[in-house]
Amino acid sequence: MTSLLRSLDLIVHEVVRFRLSRCKDKSLLFELDIDGKDVALSKFKGKALLIVNVASKCGLTSSNYSELTHIYEKYKTQGLEILAFPCNQFGGQEPGSNPEIKQFACTRYKAEFPIFDKVDVNGPSTAPVYQFLKSSAGGFLGDLIKWNFEKFLVDKNGKVVERYQPTTSPFQIEKDIQKLLAA
Repeated sequence: MTSLLRSLDLIVHEVVRFRLSRCKDKSLLFELDIDGKDVALSKFKGKALLIVNVASKCGLTSSNYSELTHIYEKYKTQGLEILAFPCNQFGGQEPGSNPEIKQFACTRYKAEFPIFDKVDVNGPSTAPVYQFLKSSAGGFLGDLIKWNFEKFLVDKNGKVVERYQPTTSPFQIEKDIQKLLAA
């Protein structure tokens, strides 16, 4: 019975997510957090955002999680939020369940930034937040996310100001973060 209720909850969430993805007012977008709770992305209005698709078994994992944690600790009181979206679309490198992903990020890397439900960043099931990000800032492969740890820097008004390749270190974009926070 519990799995049936969970399945129904997921279906309802996907229907609402689909409807919101068609909505013109992007402040109404929401996603599920890693614990399955709805989070309205409008909660982050007025903050600079670094949005990253993450994976636990990628060659870029250790350096990115370590640097993201450092950047977050350094700038969170100045108005930076890092939003991490686990994704298993690239080489199956995020195979874990949400509790496993949360334990990995929070125990191994002491991540305190918001971590969301595992999402698709490409294809027909692309999460609404990634539909918005990709339509706002095309990349090397057009709208496609290239790999794990692609990053989007979003200003306090919700405008995507920069898109960074997966191999771009969070430390390499620290000056861009500082500029956004100072604006």
